[in-house]
Amino acid sequence: MVKVRVRPETGNLYLDFGYRGARCREYTALTDTPSNRRQVQALARRIEHDLRSGSFEYGRYFPDSPRATRPLVVVGMPSIAAATKACAAAAPTFREFAETWFKESEPRWRKRYHAAVRDELDKHLLPWFGDKPIPDIGRADILGFRAEFARRKGRRGALVSAKRINKVIGVFSSILNEACDRQGVPSPARGIKPLKQKRSEILPFSLAEVDLMVATVRQDYRAYLIVRFFTGLRTGEVNGLQWQDIDFAENLMKVERSVSRDGDGELKTEGSHRVIQMVPQVRAALQAHLATKTESCPWVFSTRHGNPIDAVNFTNRVWYPLLRLLGLRLRAPYQTRHTAATLMLAAGENPEWVAHTLGHSTTEMLFRVYSRFIPNLTRNDGRAFAGLLSDRSRSATAPSVGLTRSQIESLGADELRTLLLQRVREQSPGSTGHI
Repeated sequence: MVKVRVRPETGNLYLDFGYRGARCREYTALTDTPSNRRQVQALARRIEHDLRSGSFEYGRYFPDSPRATRPLVVVGMPSIAAATKACAAAAPTFREFAETWFKESEPRWRKRYHAAVRDELDKHLLPWFGDKPIPDIGRADILGFRAEFARRKGRRGALVSAKRINKVIGVFSSILNEACDRQGVPSPARGIKPLKQKRSEILPFSLAEVDLMVATVRQDYRAYLIVRFFTGLRTGEVNGLQWQDIDFAENLMKVERSVSRDGDGELKTEGSHRVIQMVPQVRAALQAHLATKTESCPWVFSTRHGNPIDAVNFTNRVWYPLLRLLGLRLRAPYQTRHTAATLMLAAGENPEWVAHTLGHSTTEMLFRVYSRFIPNLTRNDGRAFAGLLSDRSRSATAPSVGLTRSQIESLGADELRTLLLQRVREQSPGSTGHI
């Protein structure tokens, strides 16, 4: 169906219709007056007729549109053609609006996300859509780009993951949504469902494996591993620890910042700012590590040049070689966080305390991610229910003589036997009284 709509910010009329699987919008310079609306509606009916009959030719109606295939002027519609030409020329390209959107959004982004978005634009979105006018980008264009992107291979030769694709499409959708909102038209990106992502693999270490790794790792990384395994700090958080964050007197550790290759930055969420308790193993490790501190270096864990530990170098030069040496399954250093969570919960710690220690605002993620590793966290083996029924059954069948202890002790043997037989008959209809 061809619809006649109005751009709220200008009050001008435009046509909105689908053609060959794409959503098309052709803008006019005609204001929304009764006579102009009748004129545009008449054009809409003619387009509708041709679309239904299969005889629609884009160039006959919109010769100056980028979608036009045959530059034939529509007789009797000079004002529409001229208006469409003017609006097409005024519509920004994707590149132009994307750069505007990027500059406007910059202040609310962390450095790392800023770099990631810039990367998505320069490597993927601008080369594909850069010179295309925003009104000419339809749902089919988005889905076509996603399908093509899904066939690409990453650095290791494997196909690009669904998570990666969703991130790129997420940036693309944000730009289109903002552009369409400003024009007062529906965005073709809304309603496109993200690809189903593979669930992140949770592979915590056992306590025995943790002890083995701590005992085997290089001496200069021993305290680093202990802190990671027994606090659950994120990589950027542990690398961002400074000595001013450690309070040995109160046995507390403040989590105030996160560092990465992109520099010193903000924590992931507001709930990530926290003060946590140090278990004895963490406290002892940090006190021993303090003896190696360089006076001018503020970082708890640093390189020999006084910089925070580089996560990539640690992973490739210390972490993976350690796992290979011990014959343990290879997994990312982030599994130290999952290990801390499962060990805390398995020990019976309050889930709210665990959530606070990990920097979560609620316990929802704990139950969703870790419940399958901790049987007692959310029992799902039926034993709690079976135990309830068993207790109920025992209380229903056990003889209840209704006498106090002193009264029972005063009864003779024959009287007690008679009373018990009476209770057995009451609870077992048809019983002969033999026991």
